[in-house]
Amino acid sequence: MTILVAEDDLIILKTIEYRLKKDGHTIILAPDGRDALRELDIETPDLIITDIMMPFSSGLEVVAAAKKKIGKKIPVIVLSAMGQENVVLEAFQLGADDFITKPFSPNELSMRVKRYTSQEVISS
Repeated sequence: MTILVAEDDLIILKTIEYRLKKDGHTIILAPDGRDALRELDIETPDLIITDIMMPFSSGLEVVAAAKKKIGKKIPVIVLSAMGQENVVLEAFQLGADDFITKPFSPNELSMRVKRYTSQEVISS
């Protein structure tokens, strides 16, 4: 599974990359929202993990662009700091499928990604 990860915190980005590569996924890294939008123009990932608050373009813009370009079939997991409930609700309205509150366990993220991987296998 190819996963686009948009996160401006380098430590979190590398932690996610390490964990998901260990699970056998191909990872596309985007250190900000603008890079994530560029990657969506080039690639069609199987899943997107995006932070909400990023420089240049927000995670909300990434969710909206992904759903417009790829459609409802692409799962999107939103990462959010505590206290951003209204923004998370907006992400769901735009089509996000799941969210994880920061800080989070890489194992929890791995399990949530596996849930979408198994859904992909079932629907194929």
